[in-house]
Amino acid sequence: MAERLLLANIVMLNSIAFYILAVITLAGAVAALTLRNLVHCALCVAASFAGIALIYLQLDAEFVGFAQILVYIGAVAILVLFTVLLTRGTEVQAGVAFLSRSWPAGLAVTALVFAAIAAPILLTPELHKLAADSASAPVRKIGEELMGNYVLPLEVIGLLLTSALLGAVVIAMQDKKD
Repeated sequence: MAERLLLANIVMLNSIAFYILAVITLAGAVAALTLRNLVHCALCVAASFAGIALIYLQLDAEFVGFAQILVYIGAVAILVLFTVLLTRGTEVQAGVAFLSRSWPAGLAVTALVFAAIAAPILLTPELHKLAADSASAPVRKIGEELMGNYVLPLEVIGLLLTSALLGAVVIAMQDKKD
């Protein structure tokens, strides 16, 4: 009896944590859609990605959660850097509305896309089947595979991303001709 009560409490706390993370994720996404300042939008996207990463970690998908943190949140930090570099002198002027005027259209498109994605998922008969056993893919094994069998593609991707970063810096640092 005590074990059932403990299990019920753990499930309830897990559900509460999920709903809190879902609210953080959705609030960050909605704020990124509605704000006008590019830096604020990028920081809201980072908050949304952080919420997604924490949901992955809650679901025991450590590799995906940490990859989400390293790749996406790191990419947003770079996005903020290049946003500042590329938009020098185009700051939002005083007296301009805080929210974008086109946010209702964006909200309508978002609702349509959500409905187009959610409807087939909810109508799928496989939705009501029992969950499969959780797959085990420890981070150590994934790292060994990346540094063993897949080291060449990993290095090529690293060189490609480095060259893209250097190209973006060159484009951002070009002076405008008068």
